[in-house]
Amino acid sequence: MTFIERALTSAHVSWHETLNIAFQAMDQGYLTELSADSTWLPGIDKLLSAFSLPLNNTRFILYGESPYPRVESANGYAFWDNAVGAIWSSNGLSASVNRATSLRNFIKMLLVAEGTLQFDQTGSSAIAALNKKPYCQTLSQLFKQLLQQGFLLLNASLVLSARPKVLEGRLWLPFQAIVLARLTQLATPPQLLLFGKIADALRNLSIVLAFPCLIAEHPYNLSFIGNPEVLAFFKDLDLLKLSEK
Repeated sequence: MTFIERALTSAHVSWHETLNIAFQAMDQGYLTELSADSTWLPGIDKLLSAFSLPLNNTRFILYGESPYPRVESANGYAFWDNAVGAIWSSNGLSASVNRATSLRNFIKMLLVAEGTLQFDQTGSSAIAALNKKPYCQTLSQLFKQLLQQGFLLLNASLVLSARPKVLEGRLWLPFQAIVLARLTQLATPPQLLLFGKIADALRNLSIVLAFPCLIAEHPYNLSFIGNPEVLAFFKDLDLLKLSEK
């Protein structure tokens, strides 16, 4: 099985043709280096996990920067820390969520966006006082709801290696351009959410002009919690409330 064939096993079949073309648009020497190296994250079997969402179900692309720098955390989905289980604790957020700055701020942002908390009242005691029974209890439940609502959770750089992150991101720009070009063919092109500097570099692609686009700081910045444009976007999605489906 070739490098590309193995990578495609984690992607929905509706994406296969597009992803094959996207790989052909990349620096082939770079792909050869990846195929000979087993140290980069998230690894070949999870490289295209974000594309498990069927192409026609894609309503939004939530772009992060690059995979988590830990084997147990990197699963091929942007912002989804695979090592985190429970979201909550008796003290507010769970210890594992509190250790993950971006994730912690993302959840606090959702609480503010949905009107549960105020931006200046997102401390541990305020969260501990909430009735969290209606909410997703695990991170897996939360991110599965994002998928159900049509979020393609894609990092701007699909790989984290020893290379500088900015350079790695540039190497994936041709791939991203092909993916975005295919999405312009949908009846309603998805909205792009570009979070962080590496994701923001996607604006160098002219194809991005074809999409509605929300640009914001990376969630590891505290200001993300109160970003008015981010809050307005997530306000009515009710992502934290556990779906009855």
